[in-house]
Amino acid sequence: MAHPKRRQSQQRTAKRRTHYKATPETWSVDKTTGETHLRHRAHWSEGKLYYKGNVVVDNTPSVEEDNQ
Repeated sequence: MAHPKRRQSQQRTAKRRTHYKATPETWSVDKTTGETHLRHRAHWSEGKLYYKGNVVVDNTPSVEEDNQ
């Protein structure tokens, strides 16, 4: 296994690490609900789970369940 002959300097290490940057999260506005959400993620709005503008899960109570 290869071993370095000399220790790498702090300056050289810092030069390499300057390209590692934290990027801010990208937010989008949903076309159907108008709410902001993280891109490529499902989000809840008024008891419904939306993904790409479509309802995936609907947890709102229906009228029939309230009457019973």
